[in-house]
Amino acid sequence: MSTEPTSIEGSVTPASIDSENLGVGASIQTKGTTGKRKAPPQRSEVWSHFTKFINSEGASKAKCNYCEKEFCCDMKKNGTGSLKYHIGSCKKNPSNVVDTSQGQLVLPRKGVEGGEGNLSTWRFDQEACRKGLAQMILIDELPFKFVESEGFKKFMFVACPRFHIPSRTTMTRDVYQLYLDERVKIKKLLRSSCSRVCLTIDTWTSLQRVNYLCITAHFIDNDWKLNKKILNFCPISSYKGESIGMLIEKCLLNWGIDKLFTVTVDNASSNDVAIGYLRKKFNPRGGLVQNGKYLHMICMARIVNLIVVEGLKEMNKSVERVRGAVRYVRQSPARLQKFKECVVVEKIECKKMLCLDVCTRWNSTYLMLDTAQNFERAFERFEEQDTNFRAELERGEGWPSVDDWDNVRKLKEFLEHFYEVTLRISGTSYVTSNNFFDELSEIDILLRDAQLNSNIDFNVMAIKMKEKYDKYRGDIDKMNLLMFVACDLDPRQKLKYLEFALSEMSSFEKACEMMKKLKESLYELFDEYKPPLHSTCSQSSSSVSTHVSIGEPQQKMKRRMQALCKKRELEICGEDKTSELDKYLAEANEEFVEDFDILLWWKVNSPRFPTLSKIARDVLAIPVSTVASESAFSTGGRVLDQFRNWIRRSSSQEDINKIEEQIQELDKIENGLMQMEIFWRDEMDIVWKDEMDINGEC
Repeated sequence: MSTEPTSIEGSVTPASIDSENLGVGASIQTKGTTGKRKAPPQRSEVWSHFTKFINSEGASKAKCNYCEKEFCCDMKKNGTGSLKYHIGSCKKNPSNVVDTSQGQLVLPRKGVEGGEGNLSTWRFDQEACRKGLAQMILIDELPFKFVESEGFKKFMFVACPRFHIPSRTTMTRDVYQLYLDERVKIKKLLRSSCSRVCLTIDTWTSLQRVNYLCITAHFIDNDWKLNKKILNFCPISSYKGESIGMLIEKCLLNWGIDKLFTVTVDNASSNDVAIGYLRKKFNPRGGLVQNGKYLHMICMARIVNLIVVEGLKEMNKSVERVRGAVRYVRQSPARLQKFKECVVVEKIECKKMLCLDVCTRWNSTYLMLDTAQNFERAFERFEEQDTNFRAELERGEGWPSVDDWDNVRKLKEFLEHFYEVTLRISGTSYVTSNNFFDELSEIDILLRDAQLNSNIDFNVMAIKMKEKYDKYRGDIDKMNLLMFVACDLDPRQKLKYLEFALSEMSSFEKACEMMKKLKESLYELFDEYKPPLHSTCSQSSSSVSTHVSIGEPQQKMKRRMQALCKKRELEICGEDKTSELDKYLAEANEEFVEDFDILLWWKVNSPRFPTLSKIARDVLAIPVSTVASESAFSTGGRVLDQFRNWIRRSSSQEDINKIEEQIQELDKIENGLMQMEIFWRDEMDIVWKDEMDINGEC
């Protein structure tokens, strides 16, 4: 007996020749005479890399076309999983061979991280391509099945044919591995950073009526760069304060965070309970400043929102009439097209077009009024062409008169200040705490000027808004004094500017009272951050020695001489009683420059003010709004939509496994539906043919 393996591929049998020559009908007739059915075609793509054969013992084997390694491939006993794994790990596979030749030059590209201004080299790397693909899925919020789409496969075949496209289950694991890697990096960054962590907390309810909590950390690292990291985006059982506090504590313990500075939240009563819970838990551990006195920070954007909404109630009639006109035009494409023609006839040059607002969001109302007030003449011409326009509006709030348009323009100019303030305090990539007092004083002056307006409606509106402002920001006892400390730590402002602004905003007695409390808080904070005197004195005295050896390096000798000189000055003149804080406040203020980089200033001057720089790193990292957490809900709303409403969370490996199981179940259901569809099509074809035959006979 021959010991050489007999290849199955390419062999021709008489039965196969007969079936090919006789056709389909003949093969059915000779089915009982051939004895063997024709072997089904091999559909797996692994067979383009393997050759199937039968060895001397009669067992089915598969030989790798690259390294000639043999594997079992019996259809009843073995699958193709081991073959697929070998393709990816085979060292002789051309797709896996590391290119050791000279890399291709890559020119700098705009908009690509790490690709601006750098000339680099590139060579194919399967793992790097997989990581980049996982990052694309995350950044662009794509579904995992995107990698199995026909268009993406065609693109990759043209762009990089050597890249082996992973499956959606593999991509799920790669994305989760990216999360784990990033988590390790952030933990390492938090451990290496000496600053405390500030948090922003907000809650959200998805389309599936599931409550979510987002916890975002803000801190300044050792390179004086502001960082914003989402620590957790997780479901929460209820909006009760204790439940929120327990979840925040659990999250911080998981991340190894034990030093907490502030927590920025909205003005809900449940958040007050949550802050009290955190204060009770972190105080015994020494993780809070001043026993948690400054822990609670109220979102300024929410306060501005409450102030403006209170004022819009008084100007509601004019706003409602303009809103009705905008709604009527946008209700049908034909009306909108006719309105555009009126705009062209009136020669109104405005790139914006009418937009309808959301009544509960004042900023969208401002944008609607800002656009609509440009098209007053177009609305008048549109009324002449559409006879139902005015009649339809009269059934509601009424037709916008000339006085209404004047009120809208004045209201738009008034709201523009609040809109710009909201944009400035909502930033997350730059420091906002040092500008808090500036924004506060601007709102105060704006409301006081509006109260002197001759227009009665504006006068009443400003009074209502000022009452709401005083409720939240009028009493210094209701405010977090760290916001004033942040103003002091801005070298352009300091106490001099703060004292002048407070005297302009309030009476002299009240300004003096506020300044007294502020100075006490500032010095208390400085004393807590200041290192103990005995430790610094012992270190300086122990490091000074009168003996200088000949073999010491020159730099070491210089430092020793400088320490000796400082010790002699202390013996003659005595210790300098002026504190570091007093020296900072006594220096002249920096000039007001728009592009002033406060973090760079403190980075340069931190050797001069070591204790104050520690305070500045913590205080300047405070976010004055919860927009950082709210922006995550926009992403959550796009991901957890009605098409992916069964995805609840992906914060653990178990959830990833559940997702994979559900994907497999969906694949089975999809295959079953396809088979049912084919079956019903065949049945409908038979019924249709029978009906045609019956009609033909008739």
